[in-house]
Amino acid sequence: MKVILKPLLSDLHLDSNQTNTQRQLSISVQAISELEESHLPLNLCLILDHSGSMQGKPLETVKKAAISIIEKLSSHDNLSIIVFDHRAKVLFPNQLVTDKIDIIKRLQMLEADGGTAIDEGLKVGIQEIAKGAKNTVKQIFLLTDGENEHGDNQRCLKLSQLASEYNITLNTLGFGAHWNQDILEKIADLGSGNLSYIEKSEDALAKFNQLFDRIQSVGLTNAYLNLELAPQVRLAEIKPIAQVAPETIELSYIQGENGLQVRLGDLMKGTPRSILVNLYIGQLTIGNQTIAKVQIKYDNPSENQQGLISEKIPVNVEVQPQYQPQQDQTVQKSILALAKYRQTQIAEAKLAQGDTKSAATMLQTAAKTALQMGDTSGATVLQHSATVLQTQGELSEIEKKRTRIASKTIISN
Repeated sequence: MKVILKPLLSDLHLDSNQTNTQRQLSISVQAISELEESHLPLNLCLILDHSGSMQGKPLETVKKAAISIIEKLSSHDNLSIIVFDHRAKVLFPNQLVTDKIDIIKRLQMLEADGGTAIDEGLKVGIQEIAKGAKNTVKQIFLLTDGENEHGDNQRCLKLSQLASEYNITLNTLGFGAHWNQDILEKIADLGSGNLSYIEKSEDALAKFNQLFDRIQSVGLTNAYLNLELAPQVRLAEIKPIAQVAPETIELSYIQGENGLQVRLGDLMKGTPRSILVNLYIGQLTIGNQTIAKVQIKYDNPSENQQGLISEKIPVNVEVQPQYQPQQDQTVQKSILALAKYRQTQIAEAKLAQGDTKSAATMLQTAAKTALQMGDTSGATVLQHSATVLQTQGELSEIEKKRTRIASKTIISN
């Protein structure tokens, strides 16, 4: 198992007469195997809301979805199950999956009751997954259908940050219409994971299985992007780094001894993580110039190897006295993906301020951006939300959640 790293510039050519030029650097990262391999051992924790609002069909469908995941696990995988209402408890402690019948029986006995304290479930889940075996893919599935009415949202975010420091990936699943999309998105983003929306009960099985297929494709873990910039190069001042695939996430970075470090988390086989970096380049002399170098630090659990370093790859530009653009269409698509997300964010902010006209206009802009990048499904959702705002002056909770998901991902039909 090894890492594939591919940097691309939005335009390989630079004007030697310009004192300051903006460029976007796209960095594609994924795991690749030269041999056919089975999936890495999992250390999976299911954190499931069983508050009173989950009564009836919602809880029963979530149980069935969770059971479908349990049935796919092997005896090499670790599993823990945490359930929460306004408190949290361990339904099944972290251990190898040796008796699926017992696990399923415990899950089937679960009943809905009480309020909602997401942070309590998250805290107990992190504690439990930390007991699992080393050299595994550590993933949490956190499902809730409600607001964190008995908990503290800021505590959720601190716990999410803690999880990332322990190389735990956090995936969140919002069920129904009344979960807090801002908090669940932030939890997933901080945990380098995925936000999923289960709009109807019958969608639960498919969403769980999609997420499980994703984690089974993980080949390398604990990945960090190292980015060295030349002296004449600097990052944009506001939100300079974002992931744009498989979903859009605003990324933070730290200044290390050898450049910038950005946490990526788990790397999948066949599905690259695409990072977009916004750069400003000072005036350079004519000829081929190196403006940056990129490298990945990662772990390879299949070989019990930690702290591996990929080859350092230079990013070059051709500085020309007579500038001729050479744009890269792959990078342009990444730029559009980030623009779609940020335009939708602006629309949501305008809507929260009560400025429905500006919100609708910005959603229309986001829809056009989605069309430019070939995301027809996303464009349909965003345009529908714009039209609803124009005609009705507000969006339902379901429409808000559809809009958020359309902004972050390319929706599969």
